[in-house]
Amino acid sequence: MYQSQMLIDGRDLPLEEGGDRRAVIYNPANQEAVAEVAVGSRQDARLALQAAERAFLLWSKTSSQKRGEILHEAAGRVRDSSERIARLLTLEQGKPLKYARTEVLSSADVLDYYAEEGKRNYGEWITGPRSRSIVLRQPIGVAALITPWNYPVDLLAWKVAPCLAAGCTFVAKPPSLAPLAATEFVRAVSQAGLPAGAANVVHGPGGEVGAELVESPISRKIAFTGETATGRSIMAAAAAHIKRVSLELGGQSPFIVCADADIKAAAASAAQRAFSNMGQICISVNRIYMADEVAEAFTAELVARAEGFKIGSGLDPEVDLGPMFSRAQRVKTREHVADALEKGAELLSGGREPEGEAYEKGYFFLPTVLDRADHKMKVMREETFGPVAPLMKFKSMEEAISLANDSPYGLAAYIFTSDLKTALLAAEGLEAGGIGVNVNNVVDLQAPFGGWKESGLGRELGRWGLEAYMETKHIRLGMG
Repeated sequence: MYQSQMLIDGRDLPLEEGGDRRAVIYNPANQEAVAEVAVGSRQDARLALQAAERAFLLWSKTSSQKRGEILHEAAGRVRDSSERIARLLTLEQGKPLKYARTEVLSSADVLDYYAEEGKRNYGEWITGPRSRSIVLRQPIGVAALITPWNYPVDLLAWKVAPCLAAGCTFVAKPPSLAPLAATEFVRAVSQAGLPAGAANVVHGPGGEVGAELVESPISRKIAFTGETATGRSIMAAAAAHIKRVSLELGGQSPFIVCADADIKAAAASAAQRAFSNMGQICISVNRIYMADEVAEAFTAELVARAEGFKIGSGLDPEVDLGPMFSRAQRVKTREHVADALEKGAELLSGGREPEGEAYEKGYFFLPTVLDRADHKMKVMREETFGPVAPLMKFKSMEEAISLANDSPYGLAAYIFTSDLKTALLAAEGLEAGGIGVNVNNVVDLQAPFGGWKESGLGRELGRWGLEAYMETKHIRLGMG
């Protein structure tokens, strides 16, 4: 089996003998063991933080030009290793290999972007009558980067790239059940010319490794993507040292289909965003609101799209959807579907595991469309994180906006309409950090990404992502 080691202070830590310091990673498509992983402790996390603290003294003083050159080199190394990293990603997480490749190559693009963005940290000069003010932005220090299993490489790159471009060093804790590709990504980055200790990876449970990374006075910045409950705990722990915190948490994204929408385009977009990666996306379409006039046509088109996906092992090049990540995720999806049906929803498609020998050992589930949904149902209130698209009708845009905002979450929202006024007013009224108008993706490398309400705080990507790893300093010069 593949063996995944931790990376601390520029060297790999070998797997220790004994079962309590190693873990086995299983393929969610067939439950076959694919790797052994070294499991770290609080002491390992402490050593990694100390290494990052030493490296910060050198890296923070490295010119932005040189940092950019190293980040470009890192991007090249990730691309050179992309096929191997992508295959590990498919084996541990389940997504089709073609999408795993896209994720890994996207992470290299993020490194290239911040290689240049880091050079634009110019500061400001302010002229007063008897003084001059210089405003500088300087690296905040050691960062702890804690990431989830659904996009373990891409979401780590969103943190690693601006962190290094800003002059910070880091310790990353990849997801315990999917650490392979993320670790190899960091290893490729670390070999691009970084000082030893600038990039570290520690595997292990959140209650042990994650707790040390958050609680230690060495880390000055915590960047976390994951569940809202965990985000609350991180906020509370980080308060002890008043640390900078960026949190990208849960979502429950609405998708509004207006009466004047292009129905085929809207249905294709909704299906892709609701079912890709088996619905295990923080900005997945979680609930769909349809204007009465187009509900029947949109529903028929969505069902046809849902039933057109090919499901199977992610290593099959013809497959559109792989397995769900875990038994727990599939159980939760089943529970949400059952709850909706008990409360009056109508099952139009899916709602069960696919039949056949090829699916018996994996965590497969059919793309599911539910009609007559309402806000009494869990699927409309909680984040399912599974391939389920519940449908609900509305009579006016005011009602649609009100329904869309009736959630504690506010990460993303989508609206499909042909009217510019409707689009702008809806986008202004929707309570979410990202609004997609006639598109099903609110991610743009050059634009801010993050949530409102219980979907988090802080922003990643664009110049906002770089500023998240920097402190602002004002220098006032008296002129006599």
